[in-house]
Amino acid sequence: MASIFSYQSSEVDWCESNFQHSNLVAEFYNTTSNVSFFIIGPLMMYLLHPYAQKRSLIVQLPWVLFILVGLFSVYFHMTLSFLGQILDELAILWLLATCYCIWFPRCYFPAFLKNDRSHFTCMVLCITISITFLAFLKPIVNAYVLNSIALHICYFVRKEYKKKYTKVNHMITVSVMWWLLAVSTWICDRLFCSFWQRISFAYLHSFWHIFISMVFPYVVDTLVLLEGRYEMQDNSLEIHYWPRDEWLVGLPYVTLVGKKANSGGKNC
Repeated sequence: MASIFSYQSSEVDWCESNFQHSNLVAEFYNTTSNVSFFIIGPLMMYLLHPYAQKRSLIVQLPWVLFILVGLFSVYFHMTLSFLGQILDELAILWLLATCYCIWFPRCYFPAFLKNDRSHFTCMVLCITISITFLAFLKPIVNAYVLNSIALHICYFVRKEYKKKYTKVNHMITVSVMWWLLAVSTWICDRLFCSFWQRISFAYLHSFWHIFISMVFPYVVDTLVLLEGRYEMQDNSLEIHYWPRDEWLVGLPYVTLVGKKANSGGKNC
């Protein structure tokens, strides 16, 4: 059992040369690039605090899990251990599951749940707990699950984009751009590693960490705007950007103006 803690016990190894800068850190740049999670996570918790006070403090939980994703990614890339790989992947799974439970629109719930969020949350949590146990027995299960969730998100985003809700469409467009940039670095690192090593630039996976950490604030804002559209019609949601609204690139956050959210909703 101790072998799962061992350095390089994972079958996954990225393009960056191992132990090049430290005898304790397997992939130096892939490890340190996770700093973006530790900056963006607490900053978004601070920016969204007024919204959380009016909505519910539970909306801060995804940002705690976001920070844990960065922490487990640090552990994985530092050790390349099997345990690090599993914790890294499961942290992403639980982050996505939490976002589903909090923000996924009721009108997309399976019919047998009758738009009941508590039943939907129980279903999502039961599935996530089952997958968590299976991941330790069959690690490949988690990869298939994460890919399935990605396909479902693409389907859901496509349906919403067609409705031409301007604020949502802008958030979707920007998040997809960041996501494509992130995925391109991930793919290039995996498929063209020999080329990057020849030109001494085997650090593309570290850029994946930075770009993918920029995607999440836009995804959360998209979900919050959809919640405002379908379930919080007594409220007015405003989008702002840190550090300044006028800047071309910034972190989006939502402020909620109006009464406390009600349980009414607009049909999808």
